[in-house]
Amino acid sequence: MTDEPLGFWRIAAAHPDRPALYADADGTTYTFGQLHARANQVAHGLRALGLGTGDTVAVALPNTVEYFEVVLGCLQIGVYCTPINWHLVGPEIAYIVNDCDAKVFITDARFTAEATAARAEIELGDEGLFAVGDIDGYRSYDELTEGQPTDPPADRTAGMTMHYTSGTTGRPKGVKRTLVEIDPDDMFALYTGFQGMFGIEPHGDGVHICGSPLYHTAVLMWSGSALHMGHKVILMDKWDPVRMIELIDEHRVTWSHMVPTQFHRILQAVPPEDRDRHDVSSLQAMVHAAAPCPPDIKRQMIEWWGDAIWEYYGATEGGGTVITAAEWLKKPGSVGLPWTGFDVKILDDDGNEVPADTEGTVYMTLGAADFEYKGDSAKTKDNRTADGYFTVGDWGLIDEDGYLFLKDRKSDMIISGGVNIYPAEIEAVLYSAPGVDDVAVFGIPHDDWGEEVKAVIQLKDDAPDPDTAREQIFAFCETQLAKFKRPRTIDFIETMPRDPNGKLYKRTLRDPYWEGRDRQI
Repeated sequence: MTDEPLGFWRIAAAHPDRPALYADADGTTYTFGQLHARANQVAHGLRALGLGTGDTVAVALPNTVEYFEVVLGCLQIGVYCTPINWHLVGPEIAYIVNDCDAKVFITDARFTAEATAARAEIELGDEGLFAVGDIDGYRSYDELTEGQPTDPPADRTAGMTMHYTSGTTGRPKGVKRTLVEIDPDDMFALYTGFQGMFGIEPHGDGVHICGSPLYHTAVLMWSGSALHMGHKVILMDKWDPVRMIELIDEHRVTWSHMVPTQFHRILQAVPPEDRDRHDVSSLQAMVHAAAPCPPDIKRQMIEWWGDAIWEYYGATEGGGTVITAAEWLKKPGSVGLPWTGFDVKILDDDGNEVPADTEGTVYMTLGAADFEYKGDSAKTKDNRTADGYFTVGDWGLIDEDGYLFLKDRKSDMIISGGVNIYPAEIEAVLYSAPGVDDVAVFGIPHDDWGEEVKAVIQLKDDAPDPDTAREQIFAFCETQLAKFKRPRTIDFIETMPRDPNGKLYKRTLRDPYWEGRDRQI
């Protein structure tokens, strides 16, 4: 531990010349003082537009310094910042901008096509549209910050991020927590405690590398936590496995947040005979989550990176488990024990807790701050128990030693490359596709991504031949669904397996693809 100040703003005031962010895209290093000044200009610019406590700014930005400027600007004036996945297509982006009641939407010129498509459906008006670079109909990001003071705004109060998690009913839902009435300088307590579970301590020689998109909840939270702890963030604009290893060596990286797909890609890109060429001895905590890691991949990473490999299981909504490399080798396939101060239990369909080694639905205690799914009080209520536990629908068991093992997903959610994909959303789109009479979407195994999206479709009687229908459906999906949501393959079936009441037996379609695999998520 250290007597050094904690929290981005305090560190920036005490050590303005300390490196805060290295942008690998152009090799620029930003100090805490520079980033602080730029974030202050964003805060003043938002207030000049009339934004106040409880208002929302939506962002669809790549991994650039502007992302941190906007988030840090919002967090000190009581504003919610809603990150949007820039892989979404225009209508999907517009839906989130409108649903979160954003008064400002900020994007980047590299997403011009989708930003232009979204503009036609965004309700906030062109005065609230900003872009880094030039997009027709969007004001320059420079207009938001130009001429604004670089000192902190008056009457500072803590804001929050509001992430969207896809819903089983087909539309994403914002996880909106109640604003905490504290000075932003004290926010570090909300963002640095979690990392302590992995031995990550403030200040010292800590260096965090961010290779995943910042729109992900955990990626933004972990990168922000690094700044609040006084660590330098190495920001990759686009993830590349070899470049990541080079940056680890060059900058003496100590920790990061990753997904198993990245482990797989690193092992493929850097064969065993080449691994000694890169010094990764600085690594202390390379934490992975968001998707199951194939046992063979994890064993190879532990052999290479040793005790730096940690895993946790959790959700945007709160709660979870954690496991060390040594524990995993003793309990292969487990996602660990509950976080300190949290609890995990297994309930049957009647809501009763089951004995050890008995499968059921996984329930976890809520996070420090309660939440609601914005605009969906029914979903908020349905996913939790009266005594403060919630579920994301995963199916598993807790063994006699208290370790959690995930077995299946009671809901139909697909996890591909660490990204949550909900079939209901895709099915709702496919029902409007040409020639489609009935449809089922589910995940099937993929060696690299973990799962890929499969669609099984019953065609209308007047539909064209299957090959033509498949081409038409793929073309339709290109305009209606983000690339990561689009079915990679489509099979046709004469009659969808439904009972007389219309209930779909999706597992009869899905199970053959997972035959021989113990863990089906």
